[in-house]
Amino acid sequence: METYIGRLLDNRYEILEIIGTGGMAVVYRALDHRLNRAVAVKILKDEFSRNEEFRRRFHAESQAVAMLSHPNIVSVYDVSHSENADYIVMELIEGISLKQYLEKKGNLNWRETLHFSMQIAKALDHAHSRGIVHRDIKPHNIMILKDGSIKVADFGIARVGSAKNTLTREALGSVHYISPEQAKGARVDNRSDLYSLGVVMYEMLTGRTPYDGETPVSVAIQHINGGARRPSELAAGVPLGLEYITMRAMSADPDKRYASAAEMLHDMEEFRKNPSLTFMSAVDGATTVVPAMTAAAARTGGGMTRSEAERYAAARAAKTTEQRRAERARREAERAEKKKKTTIIAILSAAVVIVLAAILLAVLLPRGGSAPSDTPSEERADEVEMPNFVGMQLEKINPDDYPDLKIDLTNVEYDYSDVYEEGFVMAQSPEAKKMVKAGRKVTLTVSLGKEKFEMPDLLNKEQADAESMLAKMNLGLDIRREDDISEDEDDWGKVVRTEPKAGEPLEKGQKVVLYIGLGKDMMPNLVGLTEENAKDRLNALAIGVKTQVRYQNDDVGKDKVFRTDPEAGQPLKQGDTVFLYVSLGSGKVPVPDVIGKSVDAAKKTLEDLKLIVEVREFYDDGTPRGYVISQDPIDKEVEEGSVVVIDVSKGADPSKTEPTAPTATEPIEPTEPTTAPTEPTDKPPEEVTEAP
Repeated sequence: METYIGRLLDNRYEILEIIGTGGMAVVYRALDHRLNRAVAVKILKDEFSRNEEFRRRFHAESQAVAMLSHPNIVSVYDVSHSENADYIVMELIEGISLKQYLEKKGNLNWRETLHFSMQIAKALDHAHSRGIVHRDIKPHNIMILKDGSIKVADFGIARVGSAKNTLTREALGSVHYISPEQAKGARVDNRSDLYSLGVVMYEMLTGRTPYDGETPVSVAIQHINGGARRPSELAAGVPLGLEYITMRAMSADPDKRYASAAEMLHDMEEFRKNPSLTFMSAVDGATTVVPAMTAAAARTGGGMTRSEAERYAAARAAKTTEQRRAERARREAERAEKKKKTTIIAILSAAVVIVLAAILLAVLLPRGGSAPSDTPSEERADEVEMPNFVGMQLEKINPDDYPDLKIDLTNVEYDYSDVYEEGFVMAQSPEAKKMVKAGRKVTLTVSLGKEKFEMPDLLNKEQADAESMLAKMNLGLDIRREDDISEDEDDWGKVVRTEPKAGEPLEKGQKVVLYIGLGKDMMPNLVGLTEENAKDRLNALAIGVKTQVRYQNDDVGKDKVFRTDPEAGQPLKQGDTVFLYVSLGSGKVPVPDVIGKSVDAAKKTLEDLKLIVEVREFYDDGTPRGYVISQDPIDKEVEEGSVVVIDVSKGADPSKTEPTAPTATEPIEPTEPTTAPTEPTDKPPEEVTEAP
């Protein structure tokens, strides 16, 4: 496959170097000369390219995935066949896989696990809403970017590879994450991806997969049987709420899993708001009950950097030696006084208990000689009710006031909050009013106050890089671009100034203006703009130019400029004509939903869109004869001339219909024989009855 290096595919993609190798394809770094951007090109291996059925499925699935557009999904730009090479062009990801990250760190803390898992779930929710099931969710297919965001790769490819449906040693990398239904070769739907996500979460929390074995078959059998140990049994600090979400997703029975990625995301979000939240459930049991969430959960922002945590801890520790000694002496005096009072109270309490017991026995024994058997059990003496620390200032919490609990103020957790001021407890585990064993460790989460954002330094950054940096701050900024005439050619296409300036505070939804250097009398970069915006940009130039628009099919996006003549950066003079090439779209047509329509109406709707209709007929008790039961594909964009299969009802299955006996008032009409007379045999004639 190294022979592709240096070649130019479709006179557009220059293959530069190998960056990865998989079971079906080799991935190369390449340069897209048309859009002048780095891309990843995945080229099918020769043994698969020679299989016509495999190639057909590869192109069909890849084109469907190319319709996905989500920040947590690796974008597919192009699918093509060139010079005996079948390939797809994808977004180039600068980062490492989650598998590589886990190999370095072992297991992750629950906050990092939740951060990654929610992004994966959002990617799955987007794909599932468009009818695409991944089928191969595993850490190897999840890429982590430098900013901590993730992108899921290889959507749809697993479905192509499933044609080779055997559990060989080569499948060992995926078999640790497959759902029980995949292991059995049964039908797969959205819930299979959620099972695999649950396994990935399990591995992030514990550093190991829930099932392992020497052969793929042995691992697959364990998936089918279920019964994995809970993450909290293998790793410390796993919250019950996150464990519930993980184990419910991993239920061996699909009906006991989350019904959708959106439902799973809901529980993740509720847990994110209140990490002490627990879900009452019997995972893999008979019933799953999730109580309603309250609005009292603490709202938190993003994570805290190490430097911020260290600064906060240092500030807390900045007490003088005298202050610490005085505080220690005060606490020792209070402890001695409390111990004295406790001893007196204990003696008095014991006396009262003895007297009450004697009275109780005197009352009960004469009636039956013994106490009733249905007396409520005594409250366990080794359990205490968890106090409520939320809303308290950390500095005012004295561990000595809670002798039955283990409160370590040197190991509290910190996070940002829009609700609680800095230094106040925003969450606790276990939650308040819960009965816990004496000596239970209490974990407190303390607020750092509202998270503050600053405008980054974007000077001399390329426009695309600057916009990407701002978008990754997840503040919903209103990013605007303005041209700024510069005599310095090195400034062309780069940020020369910003509003607000670097270091100034930023708020959510704030307007940000990037001033991009534009050489005097030079052609600006209009690719990606709408026709109207591109014309406005040209009209704003100091010199007068003419504009002509040409419309063509292109995959850059409908109504967007995908090419200009002259190209960006070329000199312009007064009176020049600028040609704008505006996309009419990819040349694909959307496949409408015709389920429930009559076969004639469905065929007309699809054929009017220049699609080929293939009709299959089936018995269906719930659909009238001649009406559409299902179709494939549905709600997707396909090339004109593509085949759409519609399944049409033949009515109720006659083999399942009980014959109706004639009533006493209905005459029995004789019928003509329906079969030819048979030759006589030596056997006695059978009794013949006429059919009504």
